[in-house]
Amino acid sequence: MRQIIYFIEKFRYFLLFIVLEIFAFIFIIQYHSYHQSKFVNSANAITGGIYNKVNSINEFFHLKIENQILSEENARLKNLLEARENKFVLDSFTVIDTSQYFQKYEYSVAKIINNNYTKRNNFLTLNKGAKSGLTPDLGVINSKGIIGVIKNVSPNYATILSILNSNSKINVRLKNSNHFGTLVWDGKNYNIMQVIDIPRQAMVKAGDTIISGGKSAIFPEGIEIGVVKDFKYEQNKYHMINILLFNDMSAIGEVQIVKNLHKNEQFSLEQSVVNE
Repeated sequence: MRQIIYFIEKFRYFLLFIVLEIFAFIFIIQYHSYHQSKFVNSANAITGGIYNKVNSINEFFHLKIENQILSEENARLKNLLEARENKFVLDSFTVIDTSQYFQKYEYSVAKIINNNYTKRNNFLTLNKGAKSGLTPDLGVINSKGIIGVIKNVSPNYATILSILNSNSKINVRLKNSNHFGTLVWDGKNYNIMQVIDIPRQAMVKAGDTIISGGKSAIFPEGIEIGVVKDFKYEQNKYHMINILLFNDMSAIGEVQIVKNLHKNEQFSLEQSVVNE
């Protein structure tokens, strides 16, 4: 308290000057419309800028929630689309919903909590597991392509065999034709993968889109994966086709789990043929 009193006594003339300046400023603003309008406009500009910065910060911290909502909505719409494609209208009054018989894929949402992409054999970790209905051999995708296949599951977590893994082999095809191949990774650049086994009669050119082939029981057909970056065609054969991924595999967040509702039936039928 004594220091405050000492400060006021020492700087009393300067403080009096400041107080008088403030009163003069207030009187000028109150009794002169021009100065008043200028002050209001300046104040609005300043406060508007502050509010804009605060809003930007709030939006940044709410991105996590917004991304979660968008991912869940995307999965819900995909499920609705699957169901809608399996409704048959017999007449103007009768609609038979056959989704329970013919709906092939079901989608749910999860998040990547650990992402490896610099090794030769990379794995990712999901924040959901058996308690959420996850099992091995379920597909994992996002809006930009295929992420991988669930390998192991615990009650609350699951590991994903990344497409950036020497053991990963994904059935793909050229979007503009019905020529199929296999998506693999040479372990070099996490943004570039390779397609092998494309038949020599396929017409491949740079910029062609590569999509999931639909031949596996894990992924639906038509998921866009990337575009042809370059390739080698020698001795009447494609030796290497480099694919630039749509996904940035170093920055994977929200994902969707793809469950093929007919997988067991398909596997059982195929296994019966093999055992004959």
